[in-house]
Amino acid sequence: MTMFNALNRFFGGDSVDERAATGALAEYYRTPAPSRRTPIAQLPLLAVDVETTGLDSRKDRLLSIGWIPVDGHEIDLSGAGYGVIEQETHETVGESATIHGLTDDHVHREGEAAPEVLARLLQALRGRAMLVHYKKVESTFISDACQDHFGTGLKAQYVDTLELARRFIEDGGGHPKGDDLRLARIRERLELPSYHNHNALTDALACAEVYLALIARTRAKTLGALL
Repeated sequence: MTMFNALNRFFGGDSVDERAATGALAEYYRTPAPSRRTPIAQLPLLAVDVETTGLDSRKDRLLSIGWIPVDGHEIDLSGAGYGVIEQETHETVGESATIHGLTDDHVHREGEAAPEVLARLLQALRGRAMLVHYKKVESTFISDACQDHFGTGLKAQYVDTLELARRFIEDGGGHPKGDDLRLARIRERLELPSYHNHNALTDALACAEVYLALIARTRAKTLGALL
C-alpha cells in the first residue's frame, strides 16, 4: 500500500483525486456513471467479486477478480471476465488457499500482472455501477490496487446485495444474525441453486442472481433507492 493510501486510511478519508488517474483508470473516469435516477429496468451494473489472502487490505493481497455485466434484469454471460493476479516469487497465499483454492503453484503459473487484470475490469466497469456482496472488501482492495498502479483510488457507485438482503429480511419482520447475510445463506433463503463458493467468477454470478431475485421483491424503482 502506498504512503498516501496508508495516511488516507489512518485519518479516515475516502477522497479520490480523479485528475491524478492514469491509464485504464483515467479512461474509466472519462465515462459518466449512471444517474441515481436511472430506472432499475435500464440500470447497467457490473457484478464483481475478489479473492484475497485475507480481509485486511493493509496486510493482505488481492489474488483474483471476477466480473459479469447485468443489464437491467438480464445477466450478460458473454461479458464475463476473470483474472488471477501474479504475486512476488517470495509471497505465498498461505492458509487462504483452503478457502479459495488458489494455490501458490496456480497463482505463479496462471497469474497476470495486476495492471492488466485491473485494466480489463475497469474497461468492463465504464458507465456502470458496481454490484458486490459486502462492499468493504471489493471497494477497498480494488481501490488500493488502482492507487498502486493507476495513480489514485477507484470511486464508484456500489450496489451491495448484503445490504439489500438485510433490508429484505428486516422488511419481512426478521432480524439477521450470525451467517444470515452470507451469500450462500441468502441464496438458500431465496431458493436459488447452491454453487461452490469462493471462486471470484462464480461468486460474481451468484451475486448477480441474488440481486435479480431481491429487486423482484422490492418496490425500489431507481438506482438511488439501491445505494
